[in-house]
Amino acid sequence: MTEALFRQDAYLRQAPARVVAHAARGVVLDRSLFYPNGGGQPGDRGNLRWEGGAMEVVDTLKGDGEDIALVPQDGADLPPVGTQVMQSLDWELRLRHMRMHTALHLLSVVIPLPVTGGQIGAEKSRLDFAMETPPADKQVLEDALNALIARDLEVSERWITEAELDANPGLVKTMSVQPPKGAGRVRLVRIGTAEEQTDLQPCGGTHVRRTSEIGPVRFGKVEKKSRLNRRFSIHLAD
Repeated sequence: MTEALFRQDAYLRQAPARVVAHAARGVVLDRSLFYPNGGGQPGDRGNLRWEGGAMEVVDTLKGDGEDIALVPQDGADLPPVGTQVMQSLDWELRLRHMRMHTALHLLSVVIPLPVTGGQIGAEKSRLDFAMETPPADKQVLEDALNALIARDLEVSERWITEAELDANPGLVKTMSVQPPKGAGRVRLVRIGTAEEQTDLQPCGGTHVRRTSEIGPVRFGKVEKKSRLNRRFSIHLAD
């Protein structure tokens, strides 16, 4: 089982670790800075360095059980099992994913409809909504999203039991992806405070600490994907 350092501190950029296995999907460490692809968020990239060697990490995937597998560049030398390594994130990529992820949570507030799909990217991210008719004014929605971002709201987390989630099904906004279960508890990401809460939903991904870190965003196309689904794309203004 890989210890998920990104869940303890999403801003940690470097950390030592030990190689515990060479798995089919990649190198497995005892502790990982790297977020594995899942929940619409891409896997992290970066590198491993050790005495006498280095390995580029081109993707991060879920391995067997709770393992996290770091995918090496084709033809790369792998650190031997038992080797102590220093892992370093491609921080600019991770930060863009964090900013986008938190922005999508806010988009689900601005458009309070069931989410039928989503994907985070460094350049463009999107949510699909169960929306039969197009929005009357896309600019109004973009302005509302940027207003929420500018409020500098706190982003925090708390954990509840799976039984508590089952008793509060309204917390789950996504129709296509259900929160991971089986560990006995579920992580909730809150935007705002308990007293003045803007959003609360299950999420295993990485987020910024405050919404102001997202910066301004702009909408891309609003696409009709089916009779009952519309896709909203967003871009970071920078």
